Amino acid sequence: REMAQESIFQDLLKILTKALNEIEQASKDSCELLDLDTCLLLVAECFRCLRNACVECAKNQDVMRNLGLITTSVHLIKLLDGIEIKGEPLLTAFHCSLQFLGNIAAGNGDSQNSIWKCAFPDLFLTCLTYSDEKIVAYCCMVLFTCLNSEKVRELLDPENLTVALHVLKVYKEQLESEWSFLIVTDRLLKCPELVKVLYAKLSNQERVTLLELIMSKVSEKNSVTSEETNVFMRIADFLASCFRDKCETVLKLTSAGDAEDEEALVTVRLLDVLCEMTSNNGQLEHLQALPGLLETAIDTLRLTHLAGKQAVNIFTATHAMTGQEEISHPAVGFKSHLIRLIGNLCYKSKENQDKVYELDGIPLILDNCSIDDNNPFVNQWAVYAIRNLTEQNERNQELIARMEEKGLADNSVLERMGLEVEKQDDKLLLRSVRKKPS
Repeated sequence: REMAQESIFQDLLKILTKALNEIEQASKDSCELLDLDTCLLLVAECFRCLRNACVECAKNQDVMRNLGLITTSVHLIKLLDGIEIKGEPLLTAFHCSLQFLGNIAAGNGDSQNSIWKCAFPDLFLTCLTYSDEKIVAYCCMVLFTCLNSEKVRELLDPENLTVALHVLKVYKEQLESEWSFLIVTDRLLKCPELVKVLYAKLSNQERVTLLELIMSKVSEKNSVTSEETNVFMRIADFLASCFRDKCETVLKLTSAGDAEDEEALVTVRLLDVLCEMTSNNGQLEHLQALPGLLETAIDTLRLTHLAGKQAVNIFTATHAMTGQEEISHPAVGFKSHLIRLIGNLCYKSKENQDKVYELDGIPLILDNCSIDDNNPFVNQWAVYAIRNLTEQNERNQELIARMEEKGLADNSVLERMGLEVEKQDDKLLLRSVRKKPS
């Protein structure tokens, strides 16, 4: 794009400054006559020109900024917010002004800094809480464009944290808002300290939303840098500690009346994220060494399994469904995911394999091998966990073989796992059975 003559931007600045003064004067003096709609339409057209001239033209962006157009625009937007009659001309002027800020900031660090200096946090807070969805979306666009790692750290300040809290609220209430999604996943999640501070301030419902966004980021298949891996590890540490602290709240879900208990729903989502994190080689080794996580998973599996045996509830194994029904209870699959987490944590880890043995976790997993409609794929995850527990671990293999010999392990379960017991030199060992092609 070609650079425009500076005089054009000077003329537009004069028109905006005049409009600003007239609106300001009219708001102070109720007797002042002002054709507000015409004034607002003029403001909108000025911003349209400026907005369009910014696109992919750093020279135009620099000229506008140096003329003071960012400062004038921010001042004008604050005035627009104060106008009580919220008609179409006002919204159009508001939309165009925010689009201009987004375009002048795009790819231009100096413009981003200038906007941040005169708009943060007040203008962002004003626009993020506005009743018009487009204003909120355009505000998120400007915020996303201006944020960098240094500015994200400014959100740690208690007074500024409100901006991050409102972004999450926008995402929760307007799921179509791509910009709020990007602010969280591509900016805020790069600061583990901010994640911790945010999490502490959120309601349980909002925590579920944040965890879903973390899940979305962790599930990405893009290659990550060592710095990003380090960030994920620190977030994983924090989420694992949250899970350890709150895992027993899931037992509230045994009561039909507590099926929507929000604290328990957070625990369910924490487990989902930890399963995903331990499926990623970048974080697996770190989480395998994390004190208490494996123990917590086994203890929680034992508690939920016991709860399901003591009374009929969501943790009771069932296969009474016709296939047409669909259970929507939040704890569906919880035991499956616990077994998945245990299996992940034992993958090629002798230390964790032995820990599960010592915690008497192997019989517990074998006792969860039957088909269970409350826990889809539980059999497959149990097979996976047993495979990881017995790989190059004779003691674990021998334990399962002895259980089968004493009738404590269902032989048909072992068969489904593709395992059979073999006696060698007075030792009972598990052997993989390769099925012949039919």
